[in-house]
Amino acid sequence: MSRIGKLPIPVPAGVTITVADGHLKVKGPKGELTQQMATGVAVEQAAGVARVTRADESRQVRSNHGLTRALLNNMVKGVTTGFERKLDIQGVGFKSEVKGTTLVMQLGFSHPIEFPFPNGITISVEKGTKLSVKGSDRQIVGETAAKLKAFRPPDSYKGKGVRFEGEHVRLKAGKTAKK
Repeated sequence: MSRIGKLPIPVPAGVTITVADGHLKVKGPKGELTQQMATGVAVEQAAGVARVTRADESRQVRSNHGLTRALLNNMVKGVTTGFERKLDIQGVGFKSEVKGTTLVMQLGFSHPIEFPFPNGITISVEKGTKLSVKGSDRQIVGETAAKLKAFRPPDSYKGKGVRFEGEHVRLKAGKTAKK
């Protein structure tokens, strides 16, 4: 039995899980998420707990068992509390601001970078250099944060760029002058 797949998923009050036409739908206070169901697995609900079960012991079904449980757990967490990724911008003159549903970033290029918010994502800026990406879908939150970081990854010599909060960037020594 899969260690992850056999764990029960607590379903808080106000969250409904429905399975129909091969799709898994989770509805809660922060929105509604839909995911296509993998073959060979089923979702059973009882008294505020959901469990993922599998039909047989084939290799693919065993793989889908843990995956489906992890995806369902992330969907339940997303519609109740949501997910958040924080980014830091470091560098002289580097800043960002929100204009409507567009994030405008100055990252040392000759032009500002304009990034429209994806559906279901909100981005907030604190002090011009602290970004917060929030949403109910964990995958889209992570993808959006990675796209923002990809505009200007941290430089390995000075450390300038966009990095995840708490990320450590090892700086290279650089060239030394000949004496």
